[in-house]
Amino acid sequence: VQLVESGGGLVQTGGSLRLSCAASGLTFDDYAMGWFRQAPGKEREGVSCITSTDGSTYLADSVRGRFTISSDNSKNTAYLEMNNLNPEDTAVYYCGIVAVPSCTLGLWPEYWGQGTQVTVSP
Repeated sequence: VQLVESGGGLVQTGGSLRLSCAASGLTFDDYAMGWFRQAPGKEREGVSCITSTDGSTYLADSVRGRFTISSDNSKNTAYLEMNNLNPEDTAVYYCGIVAVPSCTLGLWPEYWGQGTQVTVSP
């Protein structure tokens, strides 16, 4: 299984970015794909998740109302639309996938992408 993220970059406060995560080599049909982020000196935290079966989603409180997760199952790709970004969103964003189609069990991904840097300037 390989996950490839793209779309990170440098934006000013209030700006927007769209991250993509393309999965390949999947050996399972149903899954949950999520976005996590890790800021310097902090633990990795879950940001958002979407299931392949019914499109159920999860958004962390810190991003709800600003971020939107979506997916294209035909491409095994998930997207994270990030709006109204602020410096606290600065982190490396990782895509992860688990072979259980649930965003409510708190499962940790089995596979990870390489990460993409998001930097929000004041």
